[in-house]
Amino acid sequence: MIQPLEYVRIIQPYVPGKPIEELERELGIKDSIKLASNENPIGPSPEAIKAVSSSFADINRYPDGGGYYLKQVLSEMLSVSEDELILGNGSNELLDIAVRTFMTDGDEAVMATPSFVVYLMAVQAVGGKAIQLPLKNFAHDLDAMADAITPKTRIIFIANPNNPTGIINKKNEFDRMMGKISDDILVVVDEAYYEYVTDPDYADSMKYLKGRRNILILRTFSKIYGLAGLRIGYGIAKKNILNEMNRIREPFNTNTIAQKAALAALKDRNHIKKSQETNEAGKKYLYKELNSMSITFVPTEANFIYIPVEDSKSVYERLLRLGIIIRPMGPKAVRVTIGLPDENKRFIEALKKAIS
Repeated sequence: MIQPLEYVRIIQPYVPGKPIEELERELGIKDSIKLASNENPIGPSPEAIKAVSSSFADINRYPDGGGYYLKQVLSEMLSVSEDELILGNGSNELLDIAVRTFMTDGDEAVMATPSFVVYLMAVQAVGGKAIQLPLKNFAHDLDAMADAITPKTRIIFIANPNNPTGIINKKNEFDRMMGKISDDILVVVDEAYYEYVTDPDYADSMKYLKGRRNILILRTFSKIYGLAGLRIGYGIAKKNILNEMNRIREPFNTNTIAQKAALAALKDRNHIKKSQETNEAGKKYLYKELNSMSITFVPTEANFIYIPVEDSKSVYERLLRLGIIIRPMGPKAVRVTIGLPDENKRFIEALKKAIS
């Protein structure tokens, strides 16, 4: 029997949730709502939907392997060259490509815990060692992460805002960390939720791109743009970094429909504004209700809220039977996506029953 590499054996596979329809069938419930995956509750831009519909006739052709038109718009929007952009099958693929490009067996990557689980999986998949440091006040401890660098360190991962806690790292601490990092280390900044951030002291990662530092900024169309089902994201970095990553990027890694939908979504500023306003209103409502119930939570700069609990499995299962799907985050916390007004209200009503 063929055997995997030893370091592959230790990887814990990502366990996806079941489809809503299957959960409803199993539990005998109807009209459940999913607040588990940080999706945009208002859906995609109407312009993106039109772009999808108009793309069907061309799916017999391979997609634009370079993402020419999407890169052109991103280039103008971000004031970077098209050579400083790379498209991916979600930003997940890009962080995986970065690890496979710049790490090998025995190399180290520094990351926080809890944070996005794919960082650990990607590092383990190349035989690398993950140096995981605990959060400080629910945010990345950037000073500790800089101090954890060794001669074997190749990459530092920073989720900003952090998933699952929703906390950001601010300018001063980010600047201090960057001042300690040598040019032979790649800083990967995952900004999947940056469009939701309202704090003016949010760290400016683009400053370091313009300063010619070794930084890879990852962003996605899965969250505020509402295109999670199409799997498309992008990275921003110096040309020489992306030249190396493009050596192992799969040809045609982003499909025609995803590219055209992303292009339309970028241009629909009204949809982005509506998504931000919906999130802020939902956040305000949930804060008020959770405070009234004396439930501790972590204030967020994203579109989800992290709630420490005594027994996450119990809370998850009770809410599930009441038709509310959230995400357990280890044994002592859950994460709930900020939804539409009626979804947020149903969550609070169910939570009251679940903890009573």
